[in-house]
Amino acid sequence: MLRFSTSVLHSRFLLLLALLVLGVTAQAQKQPTLGAGPRTVLTSDSVKLFVQVAGKGTPCLFVHGGPGAGSYSFEKLGGNRLEDQLQMVYLDQRGSGRSGSSRSKNYSMARMVQDLEEVRQQLGVQKWVVLAHSFGGTIATAYARQYPQRVQALVLTNAVLNPVAGLDSMVAYGSSLLPAAARPAPGLPSMQRFGMVMGALQQQKLAGQLQFSHDSLAARAMRASRAVSGNPEFAQQVFSGRLADYGQDYAPATAQLTMPALVILGTDDRTTGATAASYRFPRKQVVTLPGKHNSFLEQPAQFRKAVVSFVQQLPR
Repeated sequence: MLRFSTSVLHSRFLLLLALLVLGVTAQAQKQPTLGAGPRTVLTSDSVKLFVQVAGKGTPCLFVHGGPGAGSYSFEKLGGNRLEDQLQMVYLDQRGSGRSGSSRSKNYSMARMVQDLEEVRQQLGVQKWVVLAHSFGGTIATAYARQYPQRVQALVLTNAVLNPVAGLDSMVAYGSSLLPAAARPAPGLPSMQRFGMVMGALQQQKLAGQLQFSHDSLAARAMRASRAVSGNPEFAQQVFSGRLADYGQDYAPATAQLTMPALVILGTDDRTTGATAASYRFPRKQVVTLPGKHNSFLEQPAQFRKAVVSFVQQLPR
């Protein structure tokens, strides 16, 4: 009789312990409900970062491109279509958009990655989907490599992984849009040629054709970008050539990133220097949409469908 009672008590103890463990695990994995609206996140080196939270569902950090473009344009022209399924976290990177500048001029890749992680910590998010556009692909990839346990999945749309290749591709394509007499000499340094090509495209009123299929789309994007104030410091630091880690090729790192990854490409996007093969994620899905460098604006319905379908397939 005593043996039977001890066995029963032991079984009940194990059951109770299991329930407690499961309860703690579920509580730890439960994502907080973030309040909607703007807020300021103060980094460990005292830079004020602008963050806008909107929507409901799986937390999703948006990593903007540019460099230095800010998140507002994507929020109003693409991200807002995702907010019924995703809780979007729109971050303006340091020295960009509505965020402050670094007093120490620290805009290294390591510092940018640390900023993303500090935002996550201060918001109390356990894991999130990281969605990046254009130049933001380099920062998102570096973050996923540093903190893979915090990235539920990656979504890279028209993303750059190799900034040098992207710059060369943009210069070559931009030059092809110009009359022969307006094209810069091929032997000039890449950054100098880039400046000359962009200036000539503006002068010839062809700048919109570089990244948009229609001038009307370029005009919409321009209006959105001008709707809020911008901080040019990060862009100036990158284009100065003083930040060596932005000249690295981050494509090889994708081969070691095992989280699910959605890659969205534009059929006529010739400004990233990347193809489907550049993204080596073991668990990748590739969606190619008609258009150039801003798939979320050029094909909004298909862009939304691709992202929402991908997120709905993720393990809960």
